[in-house]
Amino acid sequence: MPPDNVVFIGKKPTMNYVLAVVTQFNSGNRTVNIKARGKAIVRAVDVALITQRRFIEDAVIEDIKVWTEEVAIGDDERTNVSSMEIVMTIPE
Repeated sequence: MPPDNVVFIGKKPTMNYVLAVVTQFNSGNRTVNIKARGKAIVRAVDVALITQRRFIEDAVIEDIKVWTEEVAIGDDERTNVSSMEIVMTIPE
């Protein structure tokens, strides 16, 4: 099971994920990791920026990590998928 401070971005509306990030910060976490793969990367960037600009202006994008994962798409087939992690923090 992933840690509480990780928000995985999928196909839901952007504001659902913004609410999840804001909830993590409001529950006492000083750091929230936003993770996405493939086409969801665009939504992850939107989530981070909306959170920072509209809801928690103190939040800072501390780090952005990008990498490629190899994923199985069939019995013998594999493909590469881009992945991203945005680390947001609230300074003390």
